Amino acid sequence: MRSGVRFVLSTGAVVLVALLLSADRVEAVPSFARQLGVPCSTCHTVFPQLTPFGRNFKLRGYTMASHTEGETPRLQEAYWAPISLMLMTSYTSTRTEQPGTQNDDVLLPDQLSFFYAGRISSEMGTFLQITYDGVDDHFSMDNTDVRYAHQTSQGDLIIGATLNNNPTVEDLWNSTPAWGYPYVASPVAPAPAAAALIDGGLAQQVAGLGGLVSWKSSFYGLLAGYRSSQIGGNEPPDAGDSDIIDGVMPYWRLAWAHDAGTTSWEVGTYGLSAKVFPGGGMALAGATDHFLDLAVDGQVQWLPGTTHTITAHATWIHEQQDWDASFPLGVTANPSDTLRTLRISGTYYHDRKYGATLAYFSTTGDSDPLLYAPDPIDGSRTGSPKSDGFMVELDWVPWYNTKFLAQYTVYNTFNGAGSNYDGFGRDASNNNTLYVNLWFAF
Repeated sequence: MRSGVRFVLSTGAVVLVALLLSADRVEAVPSFARQLGVPCSTCHTVFPQLTPFGRNFKLRGYTMASHTEGETPRLQEAYWAPISLMLMTSYTSTRTEQPGTQNDDVLLPDQLSFFYAGRISSEMGTFLQITYDGVDDHFSMDNTDVRYAHQTSQGDLIIGATLNNNPTVEDLWNSTPAWGYPYVASPVAPAPAAAALIDGGLAQQVAGLGGLVSWKSSFYGLLAGYRSSQIGGNEPPDAGDSDIIDGVMPYWRLAWAHDAGTTSWEVGTYGLSAKVFPGGGMALAGATDHFLDLAVDGQVQWLPGTTHTITAHATWIHEQQDWDASFPLGVTANPSDTLRTLRISGTYYHDRKYGATLAYFSTTGDSDPLLYAPDPIDGSRTGSPKSDGFMVELDWVPWYNTKFLAQYTVYNTFNGAGSNYDGFGRDASNNNTLYVNLWFAF
């Protein structure tokens, strides 16, 4: 009963904060809206999901604007500062508290982000995010994408380049990892142990430069190369660092999209091939572990107007792991392993104000008792990486710059089993998580 009372009080407090802090109908990164001179709902269904116009704005390097005052061939000076701020506060409650901890965790802030997002010149723009993490208690570089885009005189072909720090962050669709569902999740709840390298494993740990091409807003192709650039690590990297890329890691993206009236769809593929030094005291030389990630994705949007919006996403990732360095060191039990990840989500919004999302997620792969060893909460009794379950989310967007959401995650399997998965008596359902989040930007 006391837990239920705490939840009601916490939820009420978050709603009250939303009502006090929210004002005009502005959403997502408002500096883009000020640049374009249009409502942010032009680019987003509900942030951060992009509409066809929003994807076109990103494709063109964040450069579209309502005016060109002060423009010269080499510099665009705007009278506004392309700066925005985002604040999240949250409440997390797991079905069973983690041993030795207090349940019903409140974070203020959960995240605090500053953005420099907007046009730099007539053919170059940026999305640059610096985030304060309320759990780790520090500021750090977050998702960053500096883009160049040139449209040919015929208008059908756009060629460009991207400098970024997270493979898939430059993508135009919400079906790849950087911008895929869930858009937010609890930073303090237990999470499955296994994830593919492309599925967030390199976020803000690399620097990449790539070239891209788009034809008739239908075909999209990108090829980029990445090097390790670990925040807080040694520069240049040395034996004290872990997971350092050997040489240049290629990343590729191909997509075919079509917009037809109120409906748009996309199907595509993406992937990477990385040779990685395990580090952790081992010299950055000799054998490396090899990761080959191959993925497919798809997205469908139905946008007949503001009354009803429906979006569906899916992605499937296959990762081949060859432990040429880790297996001889006794870090893994197998010379090679595989991981397979599937995520499917569907979202409905009424009047872009009331929304609901249902999602399924699954990770499976080879059992490896050394890679996935028994350990309280985070370990695996069976050595299997299998985790699967559902997410249900309800959203309320009273103003376009404010989203209030309640998300519940249900685990069928966690780190290889449904019961006593960690070898210390914890069941997968003990990690079922209620996450309540207030997210606003201005």
